[in-house]
Amino acid sequence: MMRDEMKRKASVGKPLTLVALGRRFHFSNTARQFGFRLESAEQGRATLRMKVQPRHMQIHGVVHGGVLASLADTAGGLAVYLALPRGSRAATVEMKMNFLEPVQRGTVFAEARILRQGKYLAVVECDLTDDGGRMVGKALMTFSIGLARQKKRR
Repeated sequence: MMRDEMKRKASVGKPLTLVALGRRFHFSNTARQFGFRLESAEQGRATLRMKVQPRHMQIHGVVHGGVLASLADTAGGLAVYLALPRGSRAATVEMKMNFLEPVQRGTVFAEARILRQGKYLAVVECDLTDDGGRMVGKALMTFSIGLARQKKRR
């Protein structure tokens, strides 16, 4: 058995470490394109931040709602991944987003936390706040969970 394959098999079922999460997050296309940064994370919780840039704005000079929704969705996905055995997958199956205040500048923080996790679904809420402490958005998301497959012992 090759060394990398042995490492991968040994890690299935173990929780994703924060160091590993940071490495994986660095390679996320969405995080890179929008400039999301990992602020903090623990099992079932994740906080991201995004410094507002011209590329985030829509024609009326405020951050586009899709960018804010992507920030919330990414934070929610990370919160779920941290609560699952390593090698598991999660995918957003539903998202409700309330846009509460326009954002024109500064930094936006997305703080996501799992409300309820079952075998196949996780429900997550995410508060979006600006650097002045205003709640600018609120998301409620449902994620489908695909658990890691365990090898049967012979």
